[in-house]
Amino acid sequence: MANIPDNLKYTQSDEWARLEADGTVTVGITDFAQESLGDIVFVELPDVGRTVAADEASTVIESVKAAADVHSPVSGEIIEVNEEVPGSPDLINGDAYGNWLFRVKPSNTAELDNLLDAAGYAAKIGA
Repeated sequence: MANIPDNLKYTQSDEWARLEADGTVTVGITDFAQESLGDIVFVELPDVGRTVAADEASTVIESVKAAADVHSPVSGEIIEVNEEVPGSPDLINGDAYGNWLFRVKPSNTAELDNLLDAAGYAAKIGA
C-alpha cells in the first residue's frame, strides 16, 4: 500500500501540498515520486521571493536515474525553502512527507481545490 497521507493535497505531477494555519502552502514530492526517482543526489531549490504560477517548474531534483522538475501546486510567492535538503538530498528518500522543499504564500488559495485528495491520488498512481 502506498504512503498517501489524508491531510495533504496532491498534483498530477506527484507533488504534495499542505495548507498551513498561517495561510501558506508547504510543498514537497510524494513518496511515490521519490520511489520512482530512486536515490536522490541533488536538489536545486527556488529563490525566496520568486513569484511562481500554478504548475510552474520551480525546483529541480536529480537522482541516479533521472532529473525531474518539481512544480508549484499554487500561484504565489516563494517565502521559504528547506535549507537542509540541498546538503542532504537523500533526506527526501528517507521521508518524502517530512522533508518539504518550499513554502508559497498563495495568491489564490482556491487553486488548492484543483488538486487531488488522497483517494484521487491513490487512484491516479494505481495504489
